Amino acid sequence: MSESYRAGDPLRESTRFFYALKDPLRLRILQALAGAGQLTVTDLVRVVRVSQPLVSWHLGRLRTAGLVHAERDGRACRYSVNQEEIERQLAAFRTLLNQTTGSTE
Repeated sequence: MSESYRAGDPLRESTRFFYALKDPLRLRILQALAGAGQLTVTDLVRVVRVSQPLVSWHLGRLRTAGLVHAERDGRACRYSVNQEEIERQLAAFRTLLNQTTGSTE
């Protein structure tokens, strides 16, 4: 692993954040969650009109990136947008863009 990809590295964190957002279906899922507040996987399947396994797979990617919260409600799991993490990542990206390193790489 190269030196520029150490844990806690702002560049690496921004890369993970934007990688999680690169899929249009993930953006649709985030949009649905933002509009509704909380939704189950079943609700999301109805809203985004794709299969349950596909919604679950993409939710897993969003959870790994920290962009959604999952809350157990009996047998169901309710998902919501992790607005704080999204704001933190956007602020870190703005800082990364504004840094002057003196490097031409």
